[in-house]
Amino acid sequence: MKVAVIGTTGYGGGELIRILHNHPIFRIHSIHSTREEMPITEEFPHLNSIFEDSLKKVEPEQIAEEADLVFLATPSGISGKLAQQFYGKDIQVVDLSGDLRIKNSEEYKKWYKHDAVNEDTLADAVYGLSEWNRENIINAKLLSNPGCYPTAALLGLGPVSVAGVIEPKGIIIDGKSGVSGAGKTLSKTTAFAEMNDNFRIYKVNQHQHIPEIEQQLKLWDGHSTPVTFSTHLIPITRGIMTTIYVQLKKELTTSEVVELYQETYLNHPFVRVRKEGQYPSVKEVCGSNFCDIGLNVDERTGRLTIVSVIDNLMKGAAGQAVQNANLMNGIDEKAGLNFIPIYP
Repeated sequence: MKVAVIGTTGYGGGELIRILHNHPIFRIHSIHSTREEMPITEEFPHLNSIFEDSLKKVEPEQIAEEADLVFLATPSGISGKLAQQFYGKDIQVVDLSGDLRIKNSEEYKKWYKHDAVNEDTLADAVYGLSEWNRENIINAKLLSNPGCYPTAALLGLGPVSVAGVIEPKGIIIDGKSGVSGAGKTLSKTTAFAEMNDNFRIYKVNQHQHIPEIEQQLKLWDGHSTPVTFSTHLIPITRGIMTTIYVQLKKELTTSEVVELYQETYLNHPFVRVRKEGQYPSVKEVCGSNFCDIGLNVDERTGRLTIVSVIDNLMKGAAGQAVQNANLMNGIDEKAGLNFIPIYP
């Protein structure tokens, strides 16, 4: 299948090239950017002698005629406009931005600070949380890839939310991310001198991923209430850890909760549930499409602690995007993604 990638010069676009270069079915037909036309190696020298295609202008009509599938690795506000231009054409679209995730247009405008896409495009976009929306993903033509924080948080919360064993209010999600999650744009916050040997909270109670998490939780449990979601930058390049605190409705042991998670994710190869007493770290999923989960019940408080880790550029972006594209085309979801994590 011929694949086009728009927004190739960002970290997510670079990861798409890395994955698709060795994919057994998808072949990169063209790469595109809103910047000037140039060899991709000028932006990513590590691709020298491996992949040396040149960036092309973004021309949706031509892309739709030549390619079978397009990945939009462009920022919010740009992706939505591109998705509308591809909408209704004979091409599959996977959008890595937040523009198609929030179904309520007013909620989107409140959190993302600009207008949402038109209602038809928004209505047809399928939310691509791979392990939880597979039936709809398989039949999708337009797919909205989840955000990095929501992927880690929702994979961690899914089993107990659907099982109805946690209180639907008072959920606390403590998220920590490497600086690549902020993208390649230079800023004071992500500069080396600011982040090295440092640890910073940001967007306190204002992160745009909050409504995405709450939207899915309400689908799982209609009684779900707003969550407390805190985000932090830590001085690593890539990786996310979410530590989630929820109140159990009834007495459960850690082993019972671990068994619930293992059964839930039994046929989902990219979610690895740790044994009782074992907890994951971000290094153990680096460069891979895995989400690793550790669990502990505090019998004194009746509270469950869920630790969920992903690589924000892989399972949190490009990796899950390719996993979803595999599902959309009846391909083994592991195709092109069966990487061993980079360790140490």
